Amino acid sequence: MLKWLVAVCGFFIFSGIVVAQGVAPMHWFHEPKQWVAKDGVLTATVDPGTDFWRVTHYGFIRDNGPFYFQEQDGDFEAQVHVTGHYRELFHQAGLMVRLDEKNWIKTGIEYVDGVQNVSAVVTREVSDWSVVPRTDSPESVWLRLRRKGDFVQIEYSFDGKTYHMLRLAYFPPKVRVQIGMVAAAPGKESFSVTFDHFSVTPLKER
Repeated sequence: MLKWLVAVCGFFIFSGIVVAQGVAPMHWFHEPKQWVAKDGVLTATVDPGTDFWRVTHYGFIRDNGPFYFQEQDGDFEAQVHVTGHYRELFHQAGLMVRLDEKNWIKTGIEYVDGVQNVSAVVTREVSDWSVVPRTDSPESVWLRLRRKGDFVQIEYSFDGKTYHMLRLAYFPPKVRVQIGMVAAAPGKESFSVTFDHFSVTPLKER
């Protein structure tokens, strides 16, 4: 009971901050066992055996990672700053935009063979995967996801100022989606991750 009360209080603390900033309430999809939200910072321990993937190459479907999201209509820009303590193959954390279990995009850092990769997985019935290896093992990464019409543009930065485009992919237009912070630990080990500066704003023309 005490653990449940702490989790609920943490949710309302973070939600209170978000609502005060004019952003929609947040919700958990597969809430992790351990997480804390305070002063606009979300820290979680990602449970092992969690992942998001559909069919391609591996032949399985996984849809059980922790995802902290809000619902959003129209064109928008989402961003977040992520610091993860990746330890095991495929440890990952970042942003996700999701329509349902068959239509979603996730982007962030994914840990492969001791190297952090800036990663994007685009799923429409089946998943594909794009990576940019970073042998310098950056401490953190800024992610920006821009949804406009029928596409999503994914960008990343290591200083929060200069962004590089990783991917531009089709995504169903004119439907309400879920957008938020995502992580996964497909193997046997958990890891800790911190998200801050999460925001979702209407997309402005440039």
